[in-house]
Amino acid sequence: MRKFLTAEWRDLIMANYEVPPELLASRVPEGTELDLHEGRCFVSLVGFMFLDTRVLEFLVPFHVNFEEVNLRFYVVREAEGEIRRGVVFVKEIVPRAAIAMIARRLYGEPYERWRMSHFRDALHVRYSWEKGECRNTISVESGANLGVPGEGSHEEFIIEHYWGYTKRRGGRTDEYKVEHPKWELFAAERPHIDVDFSCTYGPEFAFLGEEKPYSVVLAKGSEIAVYKGKSLNL
Repeated sequence: MRKFLTAEWRDLIMANYEVPPELLASRVPEGTELDLHEGRCFVSLVGFMFLDTRVLEFLVPFHVNFEEVNLRFYVVREAEGEIRRGVVFVKEIVPRAAIAMIARRLYGEPYERWRMSHFRDALHVRYSWEKGECRNTISVESGANLGVPGEGSHEEFIIEHYWGYTKRRGGRTDEYKVEHPKWELFAAERPHIDVDFSCTYGPEFAFLGEEKPYSVVLAKGSEIAVYKGKSLNL
């Protein structure tokens, strides 16, 4: 498989919410099913940095380092004798128009361009994104190094997904592979989540604004590669 995109994903904040599976049923791509952990269904609000971004090995001017915030959920598929655990995106937000356009056209991913900013020092990590009246912020303080999450743990479930799936028109499903090493975690202390879920992600997600996250995870991140996708033969 050919690498479509390479980059570093760094300083990942993941706020994870338990939701009823029926909330996501209509969004599950054909050929996959919801991936549950200990019977629980999760969506994750994820903010992170793209660094040293290259498309087909080329740097795109003014699109090398930038923020992304996405809302995602988890699916699983059995193929070629293996279990493929993947993610599906409700919406992906970036500050760069070209990245959003390429992702929509080539992958059909739900990318949008918003005004975004971030802050990082030795203790704090913060992402903010806004469009019109929608203004959102997520932040944590970085605590002790927790190492790589244990096998079978909730944290491993959240961060160890190496496939992406996209629901396309006509019942089509696209699949692509994501490659990265296991990530070290840090204690996500004093999380602050000020997000208008209804305005940003739709009224069906409004209730998340009143919910306490099941967990908040802070991952160091790493170099990553996203491989060229393909449509599933269903």
